Amino acid sequence: MVKKLCIIAAMTFALAACSTQTFNMGRTGSSMPKTDNMQSFFVYGIGQEQTINAAEVCGGASKVAKVQTQMTFLNGLLGAITFGIYTPRQARVFCTR
Repeated sequence: MVKKLCIIAAMTFALAACSTQTFNMGRTGSSMPKTDNMQSFFVYGIGQEQTINAAEVCGGASKVAKVQTQMTFLNGLLGAITFGIYTPRQARVFCTR
């Protein structure tokens, strides 16, 4: 019984860790991202940052529709398996049409 409870708690924790942050620039854009990168962080990402130049990706700052970062289920699973040593995130840039 305790083993089942631990498994359910671990699955709930892994699913609850999914999150998305979206920064809309007020422009209509494509539904498909121009770039979709998995960014690698280590030890829970403490004190680390990754940069994507969205203006460079879209060919100018006026062509950026939105920027999105996401912790997917797979990212959370990889972080859980490695006990937070490796914690990836997805980063996407959407451009105007």
